Amino acid sequence: MSSLASIWNICRKELKSYFASPIAYLLMAMYAIIFGFFFWNVIAYFVNASLQAQVMGRSMPMDLNEMIVRPMLMNFSVVGLFLIPMITMRLFAEEKRSGTIELLLTSPVRDWEIILGKWLAALLLYSLTLGLCALNFLFLFAHGNPDGKPLLVGLLGLILQAGALLAIGTFISTTTKNQIIAGGVTFAVCLLLWVFEWVGGYETAIWAQVMAYMSVIAHFEPFSKGVIDTKDVIYFASLTYFGLFLSARSLESLRWRS
Repeated sequence: MSSLASIWNICRKELKSYFASPIAYLLMAMYAIIFGFFFWNVIAYFVNASLQAQVMGRSMPMDLNEMIVRPMLMNFSVVGLFLIPMITMRLFAEEKRSGTIELLLTSPVRDWEIILGKWLAALLLYSLTLGLCALNFLFLFAHGNPDGKPLLVGLLGLILQAGALLAIGTFISTTTKNQIIAGGVTFAVCLLLWVFEWVGGYETAIWAQVMAYMSVIAHFEPFSKGVIDTKDVIYFASLTYFGLFLSARSLESLRWRS
């Protein structure tokens, strides 16, 4: 069996396990409702601000991308901090808890194929949830004239950011058999990677600049503006590789211990 076939088989098995229980349906429904509520509030604010400007006789630039699309992308980036731990916490922790990890490690599949298959399944579930939430933007195209390119770039940025954080969550899931611990630690790490940028607001030392550069929000923000910068793509790709590399080393140590 080829490597791609092995990865896809593991990915498909993992996706089936998500949808065989209410987990995937609950996650997708819950975040669709949350995103819909955010979207409704942003639209209401935009309409109210437009009406007030007209009443007061002021001209107001009707930039749908700047006033609606970009805030919604940033909101979903924050929401992802809660969604990602829920997706990754069971990847390996559940296998270890149920005892099926031994069967997985003794199967004729290489460690990196297992890791890539599970990570890809997590990324697909995240992408499905994101796609369901993004249906709200169809309302803008039906009743307005937003620029579609920044929206697509922003969605790409969300997927790249998720891929990196999901890789970190995958590694953390390999270190414990307790899903709650895996989810909690993943959330803490994701949150830290988010707030690292705050240090650059009051400190200019080298260490502060390094911490600010490590922040995921600093590299996602250009995507939310419709800008694809090579350094941001390299950052997310490097963080993804780092997380998957640590996962492989953790799985290898687990194989030796067993």
